Amino acid sequence: MQVSLLQCQSSRSVSDNLAFIESQLSQLPRKVDEPQLVVLPECCLLFGGQESQQLQYAVDAKDSKLKHDLAKLAALYRVVMVAGSIPILAEDGRVYNRCYVFDADGSILGQYDKLHLFDVEVSDGTKQYRESDAFCPGKQIVVVDTPMGKLGLAICYDIRFPDLFRALREAGAEMIAVPAAFTKVTGEAHWQVLLQARAIETQCFVLGAAQWGQHNQGSRETWGQSMIVGPWGNILAQKAQGTGWIQAEIELQSLQELRAKMPVMTHNRFVSPKLK
Repeated sequence: MQVSLLQCQSSRSVSDNLAFIESQLSQLPRKVDEPQLVVLPECCLLFGGQESQQLQYAVDAKDSKLKHDLAKLAALYRVVMVAGSIPILAEDGRVYNRCYVFDADGSILGQYDKLHLFDVEVSDGTKQYRESDAFCPGKQIVVVDTPMGKLGLAICYDIRFPDLFRALREAGAEMIAVPAAFTKVTGEAHWQVLLQARAIETQCFVLGAAQWGQHNQGSRETWGQSMIVGPWGNILAQKAQGTGWIQAEIELQSLQELRAKMPVMTHNRFVSPKLK
């Protein structure tokens, strides 16, 4: 099967971001009738301002135009789509940073709410990030049954928490999608090594679809370097800068062979991680 990750430079304009994604899907290099898994980055339809701006677009899931628009694109272009993340209203008035997975007919295969919120200080132009001011953390880990295989879901800052990735592997994940918007500072330091480490530890294909560049006249800057990493830690494809697609052919049989030869999950003597 073919896996395609789209690197974006999303802005605060939902219509512009949606138009860019559709234009890229219309040009997606693919073979006729080949199964196609597409991964979009975090905040693919709305990015670059203060986190509180997500509240303006957050509604109940059933009423979310952002969700419906992405589902339509999945159906129109006949792709299984990991639709980055969009804001969905939470029970406490904040927002879930939610990733939907759509089947090629636009139906929902699964959804995941970001577990770990980015409340940190970074030596960049923004200085301080407080996702918890607007976002509510998710409550469960998610592995989705897709036509291509079992797909674990994580979002951006989640990549720093190996217990989540071990839990995804133990729940059956063969691939793990990581829509992200890593800052330039943290991305340059840690993005690649974290993706490779999580792939090696879990013996999964890790699919890191990223935001890149300056957003909204430089108010935010992200690292990019979208990457497809194999279960041996080998980089199958990457895009350091710019927007557009990266692609790789993935064969899950090779993953099963590696796990049989090096059964690290069987050898692990520590208890399984549990979500608090």
